[in-house]
Amino acid sequence: MNEVVETLRKIEEKYKLFQQQQFTFIRALERSREEAHDLIRPVSSIVQVQCYKDHHCYNSTDRRILNMFISICNDLRCLCHRMETVHPGDSVTNGLLEKCKVLLNDSNDLSALRATYPHGVVNYLSLEEARHRYGGVVSVLPIVIDSMREWITHSKRHVLYIVSRQCATCKKEIPPSQTAPAAQTSNSNKNTVQLQEKDFQKFLAANQRPQQKAPWRPPGKHP
Repeated sequence: MNEVVETLRKIEEKYKLFQQQQFTFIRALERSREEAHDLIRPVSSIVQVQCYKDHHCYNSTDRRILNMFISICNDLRCLCHRMETVHPGDSVTNGLLEKCKVLLNDSNDLSALRATYPHGVVNYLSLEEARHRYGGVVSVLPIVIDSMREWITHSKRHVLYIVSRQCATCKKEIPPSQTAPAAQTSNSNKNTVQLQEKDFQKFLAANQRPQQKAPWRPPGKHP
């Protein structure tokens, strides 16, 4: 579990850098769409971004930011598989992982996806055209990261619940006989004290100094 938490933390740091360059990401998509003569349809899938990068992107800055987006998507996919092996899962965690898998699928349609508060990625799209065409592709990463955070929170609670139940069961299963040595020890201490008192009385009787008697005098009057 600690490994999963640490991996997600590193992905979040990488995503923060990407989020700071959202304007660069949108400009790269616009130039790639112009090169591909694909200005009508929205950017609606991860594989579409991959296609732009591989075949219609000739600017090194544009390639770098598009590759950063794809790299974060790949990191999140790997983390999904890791989560499945760490925790056996229940209905909640399995549902969250399934949601992440669907969103990270290369061909999944993201056009209707919108990240809401506290995320402001859609609000950063200044043009109405950009909001309709890029809203989904900028929303997929924060939504998936939020789902993974929720997965970690629920899994930790589930583990703590199991541990607390096991501890309660162990306490109930402790046999009463295990408390007997303490009582035996207490009785032994009492007996020891009593024996010490008897020995002390004997010691006093044996070592008590005898009372001195007056010296013998013959009968008669004495001055």
